[in-house]
Amino acid sequence: MDVYGLTGGIGSGKSAAAEIFEDCGIPVVSADELSRVVVTPGSEGLGAVVAAFGEGVLDENGELNRRKLGAVVFKDPSLRQKLEAILHPRIRERFQDVLTTLAATGHKLVVYEVPLLFETGLDKQVKAVILVSAPEAQRIARVVARDKLTEPEVRARLAAQLDDASRRARAHFILENDKDLAHLKQQVLDLLPALRSGTIPRPAGEVKDAAPARPAVPPPPPPARPAASVPPRPPPLPKP
Repeated sequence: MDVYGLTGGIGSGKSAAAEIFEDCGIPVVSADELSRVVVTPGSEGLGAVVAAFGEGVLDENGELNRRKLGAVVFKDPSLRQKLEAILHPRIRERFQDVLTTLAATGHKLVVYEVPLLFETGLDKQVKAVILVSAPEAQRIARVVARDKLTEPEVRARLAAQLDDASRRARAHFILENDKDLAHLKQQVLDLLPALRSGTIPRPAGEVKDAAPARPAVPPPPPPARPAASVPPRPPPLPKP
């Protein structure tokens, strides 16, 4: 089974692209959804999170309050890494279970939507990476409207992720999500033949690095050495 990674910064439109792939008959697995599954009430994952960060990250129903948890971990990289060490192994295990089920039902291609694909090294484990990209100001505005976060809260999340220039250099395919949904959909439709055939271009960064060097200009020839001076012959001796 071919697994394509779908990634992008917060507010880039990964979920919108994922829905379009699903509408085209391609199964999409969301790492965010798996992250919710592994911390459901009563789960081992939630118990580990509470043990690490305290009961203050729970809501009144005993469920994980992701906004409270985010306010804690996005201010301190060491705490974020601590949370990732709890969640990521459990998410990977669930993902393998889903892959097994999809393969058993005859699927040959799946898209794995992962916000931190590059940061977690998963880009090395998928067939190719599809990046959804949008200008930063547009992404911030989307997240403020969608999640009711303040701009500083969104910027804290942006700072915890790889910058978009680095993503673009490492992605095999790029979907530009700076216009309307119809524009994004057309790009996905144009991409499907390459995914189904397995025709994968090199990432933009690799192509740039591999560009042939311009031929070196040969150095000028060394100056000619002056001919050694030959002393003049002495005049002939007079005859006796």
